[in-house]
Amino acid sequence: MLGWSAALAPESTPLPTLSNHGLVSLIHLGCARNLIDSELILARMAEEGLTITGDADQAQTVVLNTCSFIGPARDESYQSLEALLERKRQGTLKSVVVAGCLVQRYKQKLREDYPEVDLFAEISDYRGLAKSVRELSEGRTIGDYLSSPGLRPAERDGSRLLSTPGSFAYLRISHGCDHVCSFCAIPSIRGPHRSKRPSAVLEEASELIAAGVGELVLVAEDSTAWGRDFGMELPDLVEALANLEGDHRIRIMYAYPGRFPWRLTELLRDHPRVLPYLDIPIQHGTSRMLKAMRRTSSVDQVHSTLARLREEVPGITLRTTMLVGFPGEQEEDVDGLIELIETYQLGRLGAFPFSIEEGTHGATLPDRVEPATIEARLERVLQARDRVLAQVQESKVGERITVWVDEPPDEEGWVVARGAWDAPEVDPFVNVFAPDAQVGQALHVIIREVDESLNLIAEEDDR
Repeated sequence: MLGWSAALAPESTPLPTLSNHGLVSLIHLGCARNLIDSELILARMAEEGLTITGDADQAQTVVLNTCSFIGPARDESYQSLEALLERKRQGTLKSVVVAGCLVQRYKQKLREDYPEVDLFAEISDYRGLAKSVRELSEGRTIGDYLSSPGLRPAERDGSRLLSTPGSFAYLRISHGCDHVCSFCAIPSIRGPHRSKRPSAVLEEASELIAAGVGELVLVAEDSTAWGRDFGMELPDLVEALANLEGDHRIRIMYAYPGRFPWRLTELLRDHPRVLPYLDIPIQHGTSRMLKAMRRTSSVDQVHSTLARLREEVPGITLRTTMLVGFPGEQEEDVDGLIELIETYQLGRLGAFPFSIEEGTHGATLPDRVEPATIEARLERVLQARDRVLAQVQESKVGERITVWVDEPPDEEGWVVARGAWDAPEVDPFVNVFAPDAQVGQALHVIIREVDESLNLIAEEDDR
């Protein structure tokens, strides 16, 4: 469930004073792109005069914004939905609204499977959703299904109620994906790639910076595809964002490794506002598996890309994602994956098990790997990751760095912070004893040790 730290809105459309139509809450599931959708839903509901609470247990109406990327994400969506419906049966919840990727993917079938749900909403501009939620909260009868008006246009997102701390916010630069990876259903949910125009992205960014956001985390299904649909490249946008007025920094996520825009390394290396950090999903460690997954790169190309990034941006932090257990995978393929992790020190890594996704090529393939084998291979990969991460983190002890505070001091005076090495929500963090620190504040610290979870422990540097 979400709280929020700030309202972001153009001056011409201020959020209205909230009135009490009954408390409404939103439960968010899924990725950072979906989190932006959750923030848009929250803002639209606020504009409808709804009273929003971050405590779903206190709400009369709950909106569940779902994820449908892989099997475990769907399981979480269904479990959350079942829990809300059980509350409704017990009389502690009046209305249940289900929105987002799960509805977009399965459409009317969900309506048939869950007739107790008061409203289903496909991915949309969310104004109709907010209006329907208000009418529900007022006890009025509404239609129980909102179809998408079509693909989300590549325009600037509207006002958002930010659920992230003031230290960072996500900035979506495009919608959809043109790749045909055989394990992924995202193109069927989010549609083909559509880049936002530079003016739209810069306008959103300027408003975030003006609201006090310190770190803009660029997200998309494929960030390195930005601009190609109108003759530009990602470095053009990153440079323009970094040069905006204000005290801010830029972090780049979801950079597809094929057809990499190499001028980006100049900005990662030289621009003081572009963090030397790159999230670059690789998915596997052998050409055989990459080909089966319908990725555009061979493993030699992957090695070449990672080596060049290390060479052109000394000290760069690389994050990646791996998929384990794809049909036809053998132990030697996992060996190649682990070799890649160790060679390029990929300690910041997410790994997930293969799941059968309806409508994808991967769902039709033979030679499926047994679930127990997938689990064992996943554990091997995660153990290799943790070994590398422990080495990387230990090497940082004694370094003097700048970190930015994400959470206010706890009762003992410790704050959660991040440096250039760590993206929010997915990477380790830095614990600093700083009882007077404020969220978003920059602190100069010395790294003293690594804790059991491989987070860093630091103290403020008085120099």
